[in-house]
Parts: sequence; C-alpha cells; structure tokens
Amino acid sequence: MSDEKKADDTPVQPIPDKEIDSAETRTDDDPRSLDVAHTVGVGRRPDLDPVDTEPVQIGERRGMFGATRGQDTSGYGGLVTPTLLPGASERPYGGDFDVVADTLERALGDSVGYDTAVERVVVDRGEMTLFVHREHLLAVAKVLRDHPDLRFEMCMGVSGTHFPGEEGRELHAVYPLLSITHGSRRLRVEVTCPDSDPHIPSVVEVWPGNDWHERETWDMFGIVFDGHPALTRILMPDDWPGHPQRKDYPLGGIPVEYKGGVVPPPDERRAYS
Repeated sequence: MSDEKKADDTPVQPIPDKEIDSAETRTDDDPRSLDVAHTVGVGRRPDLDPVDTEPVQIGERRGMFGATRGQDTSGYGGLVTPTLLPGASERPYGGDFDVVADTLERALGDSVGYDTAVERVVVDRGEMTLFVHREHLLAVAKVLRDHPDLRFEMCMGVSGTHFPGEEGRELHAVYPLLSITHGSRRLRVEVTCPDSDPHIPSVVEVWPGNDWHERETWDMFGIVFDGHPALTRILMPDDWPGHPQRKDYPLGGIPVEYKGGVVPPPDERRAYS
C-alpha cells in the first residue's frame, strides 16, 4: 500500500514544507490551521502581541466584599484582589467560532474591513465575544443578521456594565445574539464608550426587539443609544437624578430595626479594619 494512502484508500492531505510555503498554504505544521487557510484564503492571521492576550485589569477589589467607602465589616480590609477580564484569544478559536470570524471577515472585507471594525475577539468559558468599535456597530450588526452563513436573527437584549477603573472605556454594552437558522448558535457582541462621551448607536433598526432593552440600559447606566426612536426611562421616574446601576451611584439604604437594635444603611456603617 502506498505511503500516500490511508487504510481506506482516502488520499492523505500533505502538509507543505515551510521552505516552500506560500501565504495560501502555510500551516506551521498544525493540521488544524489548514482548514483556516482554506476558509479565509489568506493563511493564518498574524500572531497577536503577547500583551494583547494578557488579562485586562479593570480595577481592584479591597476587603472581603469590595466595600469602597470604609464600610468593610469583614476584618479583611487589607485584602487586595485585582479585577481581571480575559484578554484577546488567538486563532484557531475552535468549532463554529472560526466559521463565524471567517465569514464576518470576508463579508466586511469590501466595505468596513474586519480589522477596522473588530477590536478583538475573546473566547472564554465556551463563549465567543466580538469587541466592536462603536462607530462600526451597525455595519457589523447587519452582516451578522443578514449573511446566510451567519443569520443571527435574534438579539436577546442589551446589558450594561460600568467599570470606573477602565479609563476611556468605562461603559460597556453587551449584546447576546442567537441564530435559529444555524442550530441555536450563540455569539456576544460588546461595545465600549467613555463616561465623558456615553454614546453608542442604537440597533433597533436591525433588531427592533431591542427597543425596551436599550431604554433600560440608558435608565440604569446612562448609555445614550443614538437613533433610538424614543429613549426615555423605563424603570425610574422621568425626573430621577442619575443612573442607579453605575458603580459611582450612591449606595443608600434603609435603616433596619429589630428587637431594639438598629442596622444602619450600608454606606453609614462603621468599618472594622
């Protein structure tokens, strides 16, 4: 039997030698990257800078419960723990994640450009997150919804987060997407903006069901969704000052009395450390 045949006579796919590799055939002796090369048509993407793959520190937590105004009653006031988010992931991502990234890259190639629109890709705990620059959010959203190989027909909402320690990108909007066409394939899109300019384009024209979700994120975090048909508060009264789920919002509280004792509001309790 020939060395170039498997037991079932199926031809073996050779891996080219590095000396004669081209951009279209380079595999770095990794058979998995051959599929990426054939899919994208340009071989492997350049390796990320090691700094990009490092966890991103967005702050630090002090004490046992993270109290920031001297109300740590745990006795662990000297405990300091960094708050870390996962860094960028390198190719290959694995499974359908590479299919999604490759398809989006081809679709954006003639217009916005993948590297221009996508800041970084994070694959963590079995989930894929595309960090998208806010000025290109609508272009990316339309491709994710309309491309036949993607077809993320449903956006399940938008959630806000506030990281005061992440300078210049304190506010995050997170969009969980679902593709019914492709067997409940899931994807997350994340967009950031600074406290000083809290504006992100509305995606209501792409996914109309996000109407009330954007209103809630505006109400709780203060992210202004430009182009929303009626961006008004949805939980708090219209004249309510501030946005209650931001980390810089006053903690407040109500004194609790029981059996003659009184527990003051959290932001009025004394510290034990």
